[in-house]
Formats: sequence, structure tokens, C-alpha cells
Amino acid sequence: MDSFVEQLKRATEEEFTEESAWDGSAVNTTSSLLPALYLPLLPRYLLHPTTRGRKSTEFQETKKACLNYIQDALLQHQWQRAAEFMTNYLETLENTSAEKRMAAPEVCLEHVFHLLCNGLIDDAYQNLSLAEGWRYGEQTIAQDKELKLIQAYKGLLDYYNWAKKRKAVLELDGDFADSVEQEMHSFFRQAAVNLKEIIKIPGVWDPFVKCYVDLLEFYEDYDEVRQVLSEYAYNPKFPPNPNAHVYYYQFLKRRGESKKTLMSVLKILHEIVPSHELMLDYNAMLQKSKKRKHHRLGLEIIFTLLDFAGWKEHVKAWSCLAKQILENSSKHLDWVREEWNSRKDWWPAFHFSHYLAKRNWQENESLACEKALVAGILLGKDCKYFRYVSHEGCKAKKEKFRTMKKFVKKHSSTHLRASGVLDSCTHL
Repeated sequence: MDSFVEQLKRATEEEFTEESAWDGSAVNTTSSLLPALYLPLLPRYLLHPTTRGRKSTEFQETKKACLNYIQDALLQHQWQRAAEFMTNYLETLENTSAEKRMAAPEVCLEHVFHLLCNGLIDDAYQNLSLAEGWRYGEQTIAQDKELKLIQAYKGLLDYYNWAKKRKAVLELDGDFADSVEQEMHSFFRQAAVNLKEIIKIPGVWDPFVKCYVDLLEFYEDYDEVRQVLSEYAYNPKFPPNPNAHVYYYQFLKRRGESKKTLMSVLKILHEIVPSHELMLDYNAMLQKSKKRKHHRLGLEIIFTLLDFAGWKEHVKAWSCLAKQILENSSKHLDWVREEWNSRKDWWPAFHFSHYLAKRNWQENESLACEKALVAGILLGKDCKYFRYVSHEGCKAKKEKFRTMKKFVKKHSSTHLRASGVLDSCTHL
């Protein structure tokens, strides 16, 4: 044991730093053949607390180094090397330190992640079943939460088997179909119990939540789905998670809920992620409303959406903005002015440069047309973006561009320029 201790201590000094220890983040493998995979672990604040103020014994330091070696070997798929170190690591069970003993299941999960990445579902299930029965003396709260995580992954695999049986039932008939359906219900019960337990713990559990909801909706337990998703989205103990609001919105939409209810969910999502793709849905609902304040909010939302680079070439977003500017320029010009004033110093270079006009025209004529209309209205007929696109359109003998050119010339000069909205057109 002395030579092994010395070997580990020397290797630790050379190869490991404190930051290399497992921190509960998503698993990444070094193999370029494996797909990227996100699998959640317990939140950092639920992991085992470190012991402060105590000097670790040589035995504990050895076990820590050995654990690092095991993790490193697993991530590099060096199974023989990992097995050799595991033999030594099992002595951890003799240690009286609960924190050290309870770190072992993390190694099990890393192995399971690798098996899942390689499609070895049955082997992964077997490993989780073994880990589920792993106990270290008196049960603690932290150990119980980690056990629930292991059971949750087992539930995920039960859901996978349930989905396969569901597909088989739809393709079969007769007594054989009845037998398969009984198996399907068995997998449902196993999956539902474990998945329900993990999502009670504050954290981001998207894969587990989606599977649990799918199970419940299949058996038409809509009240339970509503409760689960509402809790996942609005419980202040859970970390902010845009997906939680998306799942709740999608469920309510499937159930045919009122637009008022749907808008209340999207309102919160807008506050968290104003660039989310569902903001187009939110904007559409606001525009159909009869309330003036909703129309004002819709204009703000579509302007804000186009503040983000990911929407620069989205034809529908530019079409919505053009339509709403035209609708509001006669009745609520102050709304347009307010939104434009906060953007007039940077939107011209961001959206309406000569370079972008040329590129947009070459790549997507519809996009160039929508943007040119907006640029012409906001910046006037002398805007370089508008001039380039309208010139190319007219040169191609497309009547719609001649109509647009006449419209912008009349509209921007009689309404927007007189109101001070077009005071920055000379910058282009």
C-alpha cells in the first residue's frame, strides 16, 4: 500500500489540480465519435459539503487521488485502468467519513453516461439498478437526494422502454398486443414514480420533466401535468429556466386555453428571454387584441426582437415590423418615434448598411424588400439600404419596387420626417 500511496501522491502533484475534481457539470468525453449529450446532475448546492478546518489524513488524500484517476480513466474510455483503480477505491467503504463514501455514485453516473452515449441501454439500466441498492450505513439527506437522481435516470430508461412498447402496441393486435400493453403499463408505473420524485427537488430537470409530461398526457392525467409544469415554471425555489415556461405554454396551447392565459405565460417568458422565438406568437396575439396597450406592447416586442443579431435576417419579423409601423404611423406616431429614438444611433449600421443591402438582395430578395420598406420609412428615401434595393428592384423591372419607392417617398416625407423621426437619415 505504501508504494501505491507514493505513486498516487506523485501523480497527483503532476497531473491533478483542485479544479479537475468533479464539479457536477455536464459530462464531456474526449471521443470525437460520441454525440454531445446534456444530462443533468444535482445542483451544486445540493452536493456533499466539504469539510472545512480539518486536515485530511493520508488515507483520505489517497482515496481522493484514486477517485480522480478513476474519473479520468472513464472519460478516456480506459476501462482496464479504471477497473484497477476501482479495486483500490472500494476501500473507501471502510472510511468513517460520510462525505467521502457518498461521492462514489458519481463515478457510477459517469459510467452510465458513457453507456448511454454508445446506445448500451440495457447495460446502463443494470448499472443504475446496482447503484440504486448501494447504501453507506445510516441514510442521510444528501445521500437520499443522490439516490433519487440515480433512480431518475433509471426512470428515464423505463420511459424509453415504455415508448418502445407504446409503438409496438399500435402495430399489433390480438392477445399479443394485450401482453405488450401490460408490459407498457408496468414501465409507465416504474418511470412515473422515479421521474416524479426528482422534479420535486429544485433544479433544472428538463429531460425528466418532458418524459414525465409525455407519460401523463398519454394517460390523460391533465390536472397532474398542469400542476407539475406550473410548479416547475413558477416555484421561486427553482432556478430561472426559460424552458419551464415554454413547456407550460405548449401544454396550455395543446389544451386550447384562452389567449389571455397564453399571453400571461408569454409575458413572463418575454421578461426572461426577449429574443425567444415564441415572441412572434406573443406579438401576433397582442396585435389581435382590442386593447390599445396590447398594440403598444406588440410594437415594442417586435422592435426588441430585431435588436438581436439572431433575428437580423428573419423575413417574418421584418414583415411584422413594417406592418406595425405603417398601422401606427397615422394613429400613434409617438410610439414609433419612442422606439426609434433609442435605436437611431446604432440600427443604421447594424441593419441598414450598403453592404447588408447588397448581401440581402443577393441572398434573399423577400428579406431585402421587407427591410428596405422599414429603412425607407424610418430613414427616408436617401437611406443607402433603401436606395440600393429599390434601384436593383426597379432595374429588374419589378413593379412592386416602383410602388414601394413612390409610397416611401410620400409616406416618410408627409408623416415621419415632419415629426422628427427621420433626423438621422444622413448618417447612411
